[in-house]
Amino acid sequence: MSATPQRSRAIRRLLAAAAGLTTVGALVAAIPNAGADDRGRGQQASKGRTVDVQLLSFNDLHGTLEEPQGSSGNVQERQPDGTVKPVPAGGIANLAAHLREARQGNEYSITAAAGDMIGGSPLLSGLFHDEPSIEAMNKLKLDVTSVGNHEFDEGRAELQRMQYGGCHPKDGCYEKDENGEEKIFSGAAFPYLAANVTVEKTGRPLLRPYWVWNHKGVKIGFIGVTLEGTPDVVTAEGVKGLKFGDEVKTINKYAKVLEKQGVKSIVALVHEGGAPASPAYNYDCDSPGPGDGISGPIVDIAKKVTPQVDAFVTGHTHQAYACSIPDPSGKPRTVTSAASIGRLYTDTTLTYDRKTKDIVRTSVRSMNHVVTRDPAKVEKFAPDMPLLIDKWKTLAAPIANQPQGYISANIDGRGSTAYEKPLGSLIADAQLEALAPADKGGAQIAFMNPGGIRSDLAYLKSGDEAVDGIVTYGEAFTVQPFTNMMNIVDLPGSQVIAALKQQVSGANEASIRILQVSKGLTYTLDLTKTGADRVVTDSIKLNGVAIDPSKTYRVAMNEFLAGGGDGFPALGTGTNKLVGASDLDVFNAYLAAHSTPSAPLAPPASGRITVVK
Repeated sequence: MSATPQRSRAIRRLLAAAAGLTTVGALVAAIPNAGADDRGRGQQASKGRTVDVQLLSFNDLHGTLEEPQGSSGNVQERQPDGTVKPVPAGGIANLAAHLREARQGNEYSITAAAGDMIGGSPLLSGLFHDEPSIEAMNKLKLDVTSVGNHEFDEGRAELQRMQYGGCHPKDGCYEKDENGEEKIFSGAAFPYLAANVTVEKTGRPLLRPYWVWNHKGVKIGFIGVTLEGTPDVVTAEGVKGLKFGDEVKTINKYAKVLEKQGVKSIVALVHEGGAPASPAYNYDCDSPGPGDGISGPIVDIAKKVTPQVDAFVTGHTHQAYACSIPDPSGKPRTVTSAASIGRLYTDTTLTYDRKTKDIVRTSVRSMNHVVTRDPAKVEKFAPDMPLLIDKWKTLAAPIANQPQGYISANIDGRGSTAYEKPLGSLIADAQLEALAPADKGGAQIAFMNPGGIRSDLAYLKSGDEAVDGIVTYGEAFTVQPFTNMMNIVDLPGSQVIAALKQQVSGANEASIRILQVSKGLTYTLDLTKTGADRVVTDSIKLNGVAIDPSKTYRVAMNEFLAGGGDGFPALGTGTNKLVGASDLDVFNAYLAAHSTPSAPLAPPASGRITVVK
């Protein structure tokens, strides 16, 4: 999917504003090779039969280079007394510093990821089609990653550009070298693996299906897959011409290929995940027994994948866990996930047997670690990362710093654990207001998918309490980075009801996905019931009047939802479609219309969704 007209125009304005800068080239030249790959340094590995291999991993970075703001920038830590407290975490400089420190003294060290490295990114990366994030991951020495669904947000050609390099086909090159010449984007220095993603016309994998790490005769194979349901969570244009295969069948297929090549130690990088029973990153999900504290799709996958695979690095659900899930033979196997947006990393020890060339599974140890915000650690281990961020911030500043509105307190979105998220209500209200006029579509209801809310709106910016309550373009973009166009369609009341029930049934049965609704629409979510019955039909009302199944309503939503995305096929049946402004433009217009420095916008009150537990 190519750049939207809005984004392309914004970038052209940005580049024109930055054309006269003389510091960008200097900044590029000034970035040192600090934290260069230190694997191979430190103590010499044992010459005995086994050797410990360090596997560092993370997932779902989503182009988050700066420290994430608001509650979404915390991880939950379980305390000795059983309570849970939030710990601020994340930021690519902090992540790089932690990884580089962890590698010290480990001659055999691999860094791997499980997809969604880019896509749904804050403005600092998203404005430049995620080139800054690829550059950052090259610097922190990522060895390999699987693709995730968000790698397809801009289509397969753009994903291939991320891998192989080249300037954007519409926006061109963003940087210049020391001689003032265009600097060609080099692409990823690490392989993206996409074993279960094939091109329909040829049947061949879109990218490499596997990769083998080989250091002094120690060989470990990596197979990378994304969830088979990727087309359900990406726009149709983003996955056009591609097929997504079954995760288990694909991993088993390539495990056999690797074994024929003499590679018997295998790690699967799977962009699919689970849900632990506790949100705490240090929760023991193997209590009372292996894997008893985790549920979700990854459990079934792990139980079916061949025992030839020794460990899983997973993602997609943005959860934190380090579990042991039995393989088909009943033998426990490590399955990990490091939450999201660089707040955690996982350190796994794989004991490699030189004689059998396999991993000694009984010796596998794994633990998640918080990426604490530590300036001293960054200065010591990752001084190049702040320079990289400053370089891109200089280019983005003409657009990123423009005020869009003002808030009186935090308005939580991604970081909210409530079904009815304050920022979700605000976004839905903005969409309804913009598209309610007859000449704009005549919308009566607006729906927003929760996965499209990528951050919180923070009242205080991390490390800069002098700047408070201002919502900049960059922050608004971080909340809604996809620049989806708004659609207004006719839907019979029966389909409105069906869509609300699809929140808790069908594709969303196991992991419910609650739409954010505009003011005036109310209903009851009864969690004591099962399936679709959890949405109480008689409770669904618009402005106090029950939704009439036979009446037609004008419904506003982004183009992804209007295509039936996120498991809402009922929303894809709309007719008489009108295309409106982008979701970001609508959001910014609402902020401007409803807030001033002296009268900032307060978080919306709850009460649209009544939850019964």
